[in-house]
This record gives sequence, C-alpha cells and structure tokens, in this order.
Amino acid sequence: MKMKFLLIFFFTISIISAQVENVELEHDIYKYLKEMKVKGVIGSIHDNLPNMSRLEILNFLNEIDSKKDALSETETKLLRKYLIEFNPNLQNADNTAQLVGGSDTYDTGLDLFFSDKLKYFYSYRDKNINFYFNLLGNFNHGQQFDPIMNNSEIYDIGFRGRGTILGKLGYMLKVVKGGVSGSIDEAPNYDPRLNYNFKFNEGIENIRNYDFAEGYLRYYDEPTENMNYSFQIGREKVRFGYGYSNSLILTGDHAYIDFIRIGFSYGVFRFTSFHGSTVGDFSEVRDSNYTKYIAANVFTLSIPKFIDFSLGEQIIYSGRGLDLAYLNPFSFYKFTEMSLQDRDNGILYLDLQTHFLRNFEIQGTFYLDEDILSNLQDMSRFSNKTAYQLGFIWYSPFDFSDFSFSAEFTKIRPYVYSHTNLKNAVTAYGGNLGHRIGPNAEELMARITYNFSDRLRFELEYTNTRSGENVVDSSGDLIKNVGGDSKVPHRMDIDSNEAYFLDGIKINKSNFKLLVRYEPLRNIIFDFIVNYSNQNNISYDRSNDLTYGMVKMYLQF
Repeated sequence: MKMKFLLIFFFTISIISAQVENVELEHDIYKYLKEMKVKGVIGSIHDNLPNMSRLEILNFLNEIDSKKDALSETETKLLRKYLIEFNPNLQNADNTAQLVGGSDTYDTGLDLFFSDKLKYFYSYRDKNINFYFNLLGNFNHGQQFDPIMNNSEIYDIGFRGRGTILGKLGYMLKVVKGGVSGSIDEAPNYDPRLNYNFKFNEGIENIRNYDFAEGYLRYYDEPTENMNYSFQIGREKVRFGYGYSNSLILTGDHAYIDFIRIGFSYGVFRFTSFHGSTVGDFSEVRDSNYTKYIAANVFTLSIPKFIDFSLGEQIIYSGRGLDLAYLNPFSFYKFTEMSLQDRDNGILYLDLQTHFLRNFEIQGTFYLDEDILSNLQDMSRFSNKTAYQLGFIWYSPFDFSDFSFSAEFTKIRPYVYSHTNLKNAVTAYGGNLGHRIGPNAEELMARITYNFSDRLRFELEYTNTRSGENVVDSSGDLIKNVGGDSKVPHRMDIDSNEAYFLDGIKINKSNFKLLVRYEPLRNIIFDFIVNYSNQNNISYDRSNDLTYGMVKMYLQF
C-alpha cells in the first residue's frame, strides 16, 4: 500500500512539473490567489510581476488545500474547481471533456459542449510532451444610453494551443480574429483593446475588423531546492508594478510588447530582467511608424509574513536597433543611459506590499521619471516628474466571508511619462503604458467585491479623477503647456519652469461601474456591466454624462 502511494505521488509530481507555461492575466485565478494571500492562507504571490506558470499556481493551490479548514464554503468550492483545472492528475471523465478525438482519461464527444465539465477541444499527453488546444469565442454587446442612444457589437473567434515539452519548455500560441458592427466610434468604450489595434484603426476594409496574436517559448528549471530560473521569448500580456486600479509602471492594458525575459528566484530574493519592443503612435503613413524599446530590471526582497520590497528601473529608447548596453541585466540603467549621451528616458521606482496583517494588505509605489538628484526639494519645478500610489485591501471585514473592500489613491505630477524626444514617451500606440489617468492628475478609487458563490461574483467600483489638461485653441494648437499630456514634453525657453499640480483646464470625473460575472457552466462565462460617468470641465463650466451597459459572453472549448 505504501509503495502504491509513493508511485502515485511521483506520477503526480511528474505531471505537475510538466506544466510550466504561463496563465493569462485575465484568468480569475489571480483574483482568488490575491484573496487567499490577503487572508493569510498563502504567502507572497509577487503580483507586482503577476505572470505565473501553471506549476506555480498549482503549488499555491496545494498550499491552500493543506489549510482548507480555514476556508469558507465558497472559497472551498473555488479551490476544488481550480484544482481540477490546474492539476491534470485530478482530471477524469467525471469532470473533464475532450470534444474531438479519443481519450483514455476524458469524456469525449461534441455533445459535451453544454456540460458542466472542464473542456478541451483536443488534448494529448505522454511522459515527454503535453498539448492542450481550445477554440475561443467572445461576444460583446454594448448599449449606450446617454448622451445619445446607440450600440456596438464586438465579436471574435480564435484558438489557443499550449503545453510543455520534457517538463521544462513551455509554449503557447493564441490567435484571435474579430469584427465590429453598429457604432464604430463607441466600440472602444466597450472593448479598450481596439484603441491599439492597427486593423481597427486603419479601417480601410468594408467590415471594421481586428486581430490579435500572442505566443512564446518559456524555459523553466529548478536546479535545487527553493531555487528556480526561467527564460522566455515571445509576446503575451504583461504587467509590472502594483495597483488595485492601475499600475504606474506597465498596466498590460496597452499595445502588445514583444520581449525576452529572464527570471531568477532563490529564497527571499527575486530578480527579473526584461527587454521588449512595441510601437509608436498610429499613422497611416508607413514611413512614419517606428519601434520603441523598453528595458527593465526589478529586484525584490520578499520577507515572509512581513513585507515585499522592490527596486525597479526602466529605460525607453528608440531611433536605433537593440542597444547592447540595455541587454545587460547587471547594470544600473540610469547611469548607463547618461554614458550613452543622455538620449533615452530613464525611470526608477520603489514599491512595497505588506504581509504582516491578517485579512489586510497595504501596498504602494513611488515613481521617479528621469531626474534623480537635482531639485527634488522643489515639488513645483517641471523636472520633478514624480508619482506615487498608496492603497489597501481588507478581506472578510468583521468576519464577513467572501467580501472585500479596497481603496487606492494615485497622484501623478505634470510631465510624468513625457520625454524631450517624443518617441521616447512612456506610451505605445498613443496610449499610456503607465496609469490610465496620465500626468498632472490624481485619482481616488474604492471597490467592493463579493463572491455570492463559486459561479457568481459581484464588483462595484467608484473612481474620482481630477486632472489639469493643456490649454489648446479651437484648431488644436497648444496655447499653454502645463504637463498634462504624456506626448507633449516641457519645451525649454518656451514653457514655464514652474509646473503647478492641476494647473491648466481643470477636469473632474466621477465614474461608477457595476460588474456581475456569472459562469453557469464551465468555460462559459457572462459579464453584465453598467457604467456611468460624469465629466465636469471646471474651467469652462461644462459637463457631460456617459451611461452604457454591456453584456459579454466568453466561450472556451
């Protein structure tokens, strides 16, 4: 009996170790792990660099399973659901379906599409390789009610293939193709991805369409206990930095970045080195398009049951090919940038996250754009391009299970994200790579969430944003630059050296968003969203409302 147990144990480990491909940032597992971390069931989940492999997530789930007596009924059901999804050894004909092809493990047949089982279109596993293939479908109906009535339909289909070779080389390929009907102008409100899609913005075909492609190779190894390293090349959605609302560093809600990434972890120390490329502003003139590069290093000290502290650096450069100076992970980029004749945009940031309070977490970020030493004491000077963010999350307050409350304040001074070379701004495709509110702005965010069950989740979010915009005339020509646009830098001998916070055209915006997510059957998810915003132009005494609702459906089979 003991020998049988050991064989099962080693068989399980061999399957588990084979799952080294990453899990997409949109997956709900990240929200579950966050709640379990704040509750104190697991330790740090390094959500300042949140991309996790299936193996890492399964290790967290196994840790939660070992402490399941501390879970609520809903948390236990979610754990069981995710364990089946991330542990192949638990998948069988009772809980998993393969729609095409024979399988000795899974239930098979197209009639299982509407079953409540985990679904793969096709899968293959042996001791050397595993492969999982899914067809993907999304449909989004957005209905605007105010200021005018209109609607948009956004729909796409695609596929994703993923797996691991020899337990160490993970791979993924995802392709999506979609179209838009109804109001083209309002469609990006319902699906912000369209803001940075070339096909959609080019708009030269009879059907407004869009496409996205992701893919990568990732090598991962654990040479000894409590040590691992990885190397990845490819494209997927990435995020750097904390933020309950949005990160100050890289939000992931922007044009894709193609990158190489090196990761190393040993004990309480983690290191990530990243070098990627993305695109500049959209232009129909092909000769005007260009590539910009992003290099970053992040050092993290993670002290269990106390705090995570990180020091990060970032460089944005353009106008040349890959610079070998920024391919070196063992370098202080800001000083290196100065030695390269100060052409590039150098950034430093500090962030921290607490672990010592059960059910309560505090996290914050301080962001310093370019200037390191001079005039730091003069907070009204244009060169003082700083930002900070501070927030908390309170999970299960007053023993109210499955409920959380979070709040966050963000302040970004004028000219942050801009650069004297317009091509080196912290932007891609015209949108911010950092926080969505941009420079010369502040935001207060509050959010409550509640898991009614393992199938039904509720979120209500309120944001209040104040910003100071540049003053322009009716032709769009700049009259007064107050540092309110990341694509408009400070102009020497033209703009004032004083940059007062919230100077310029004062805009106040309040936004309420209600999200209800319901999963009636595995791999079939519905989002019901109602959004109301009021934008008040204080300087010109004008205001306008925007109210819309959405129904989204996600299919994976």
